[in-house]
Amino acid sequence: MIGAVQLGVLAACVVVLVPMAMAGYHLSRNKMLFFSGALFITLAIGVHLTPYFPTVNDFVTTVSSVVVFENRRDSCLSHLHDVVWEVTPSPNFNPLDNNTVNYDKSWAWASSSAVSACGFQKLGRFDASDLLNGSWVVVAGDSQARLVALSLLSLVLDSGPLEMVNKDLFKRHSDYQIVVGEIGMRLDFIWAPYTVNLTNLVTKFKRNRNFPDVLVMGSGLWHMLHFTNASDFGVQLQSLRRSAASLLPVSLETGSNKPETSSASGSGSARRPHLFWVGMPTLINSMLNTEEKRERMTDAMRGEYDKGLQKSKLIRQAGGPLWLLDIESLSWNCGVRCTVDGMHYDMPVYEAVLHIMLNALLIESHQKL
Repeated sequence: MIGAVQLGVLAACVVVLVPMAMAGYHLSRNKMLFFSGALFITLAIGVHLTPYFPTVNDFVTTVSSVVVFENRRDSCLSHLHDVVWEVTPSPNFNPLDNNTVNYDKSWAWASSSAVSACGFQKLGRFDASDLLNGSWVVVAGDSQARLVALSLLSLVLDSGPLEMVNKDLFKRHSDYQIVVGEIGMRLDFIWAPYTVNLTNLVTKFKRNRNFPDVLVMGSGLWHMLHFTNASDFGVQLQSLRRSAASLLPVSLETGSNKPETSSASGSGSARRPHLFWVGMPTLINSMLNTEEKRERMTDAMRGEYDKGLQKSKLIRQAGGPLWLLDIESLSWNCGVRCTVDGMHYDMPVYEAVLHIMLNALLIESHQKL
């Protein structure tokens, strides 16, 4: 109804304005009246017959729907990290002990109208299992990535199996693999503390033509501690960007819409894997547990590493292939009462990271929020 009215108004404007414009060319009165009448009759017939041409109708509706969806999708993705925290003393608060167990932490998405319209939700075990059913998930990186993997398994596993997972997953500097039989989800954790390890991993996926459905990667802390060279870190990220971009059906290097020859399924299709980058956390220098860390992992150096990430254009927000899971902002907002060593944060922070990722998967896979 609204479309027909708008089209009618447009037709009326054309009927009135076009003859007025033609008058400026000193056409005769009879020619103007003839042209005006013919134009009016043509537009009137077009307005009344348009509903009977479903192809045109469907095309207009489809284009409008795509535009609305893309705008909403981009808007909601930009609000995923709009999280607020509540950190309060626990019932067993001990003023003589500054341990984080003294505080209860909870989080929620902000209540602004823009965020509320997106309908973000904390997924329960059933919904998360349904979303990840039959998926191959790879989490690769350092201790921050390991904690993201633990958060995911904590959501989909019962408490019994989770106890064994905690024991095996945290074996020092080791890989870990598990298949959650109930939902057919396979999770691989790959210990890859340096960016070059991640690039080698992506290269291996490409060589084998066998890609995970969800790939979560992150590095930086080890490089900052052992190399303390933000420029070198940035160069390594650029190399990772080029490798990760080739996993996608559209080349980010050339801007081409032509699908890459490789595919997520390895069968020639252009199915796109979901790629995420685990950002470095807020570092609280005074709480770092060694003198070497306090000397090298300063706020200034942390800022230089952030610049290296931005310049590399690795993350989607900067035009790259990976969505950023912004642990820095989440850990900063949770605060000093959410960490014992100024680097590793309490599980609610990684729980928030996980649910941000799951909601991004819902949006990216065009499922209802």
